[in-house]
Amino acid sequence: MYRSIKNIPVSGKGVIVRNDYNVPFDKRTGDISDDSRIKLTLPSLQYLIDQNAKIILMSHRGRPSGKIKSLSLKPIGKHLGSLLGITVPVLEDCIGDQVIEKTRSLAPGGILLLENLRFHKEEANDQDFAFALSLLGDYYVNEAFSISHALKLKLI
Repeated sequence: MYRSIKNIPVSGKGVIVRNDYNVPFDKRTGDISDDSRIKLTLPSLQYLIDQNAKIILMSHRGRPSGKIKSLSLKPIGKHLGSLLGITVPVLEDCIGDQVIEKTRSLAPGGILLLENLRFHKEEANDQDFAFALSLLGDYYVNEAFSISHALKLKLI
């Protein structure tokens, strides 16, 4: 087991990073009102960029039942990009063939953000959903300890 991303040979590898980007937004302006959770991830992301990892970010926002445009992660991707000084594309979904294609064609040192995980009801403790996400990279890094939950696995 690796204890730090600094112990993982990430160059050219897909690194899935689970973040807690469920940040508050100002209801009047629609802007992020507190970006501290986003800023906390910058050192790890910059390290992965510097190491030429292919960075696949995933997070959730709110508790939607289905795809709700106002809970998209697109504003978070835009803000994260401004903090990093790069463009952070946000994909239209978080699983599926098109997502797999985008993550596999990501250039080393590249970064992208998957769309809101909670647009899929399966997000909570579903083995098939977790497996679909696992296809996107070589390593998984959890930087979202506050929202980590045990997955109950059924052994056959």
